[in-house]
Amino acid sequence: MDAHFLPIPRVRQVPSVAVVVDVMRAYTVAAWAFARGAEKIVLAESTADALALTGRHPGWVALKDGPPAPGFDLVNSPGLLRSADLSGRTVVQKTTAGTVGALAVKHAPLVLCAGFVVAEATARVLRAGGYEEVTFVVTGEDGRADEDLACAEYIAHRATGPDTTAATATGPATETAGAPGATTGPATDTTTAPGSTTDRATADRAAPYLRRAAASRAAVELATGIREGAHADDVALCLELDRFPFAMAATLEDGLMVLRPHTPH
Repeated sequence: MDAHFLPIPRVRQVPSVAVVVDVMRAYTVAAWAFARGAEKIVLAESTADALALTGRHPGWVALKDGPPAPGFDLVNSPGLLRSADLSGRTVVQKTTAGTVGALAVKHAPLVLCAGFVVAEATARVLRAGGYEEVTFVVTGEDGRADEDLACAEYIAHRATGPDTTAATATGPATETAGAPGATTGPATDTTTAPGSTTDRATADRAAPYLRRAAASRAAVELATGIREGAHADDVALCLELDRFPFAMAATLEDGLMVLRPHTPH
């Protein structure tokens, strides 16, 4: 499998398979929304579009980045979302980078949205499909967000088999085929979810990627309160490896980009 790692502005052609990565926090939040019972998530083009959609569909709930705002029911925080009851609800999500990345590849035949919490499930979809080329859209900071690049590289390695080695970042996301394969030494401080089926070997392989994400600018800003609409547990929740058993696939439905959980076979 040839893996290409691109920032949003460099997605100029429709890929055959796209994996859109936003670890902190759009697709961690999306996974938690499904875990809390949401039926689907509509990825909105703008905050105005999000409010227009919930205005036309009174049962839908709106979610955005930043602090609480009029008309929005939720903020883009897994720590704040994890206690919400979203049973059977439709969530309309608008974020700074994650939703933008998915909309940039909305015409791709397969669009998966991912973070560490659904990494293995996402890799399983890619392995099962046997795809020759996969484009990873690294959404944060114009492709420079190391938590997103680390997660994309980790999923790419997992997609080529369970025994691949860990990689280190070499800079912002660029149009490069193939994931780098350098290792970073013994694994420590591995983050795995309570009740996760992740085994020790998998956790050890993931540890260098998780350390990179934990040291990223986004993680620091969340931990120090620079980013609004956050919970103290957000960084830890974003770094829970394989917390959920499902992947997340987005498709166009009646002109809207709709994200749903997808259980790989």
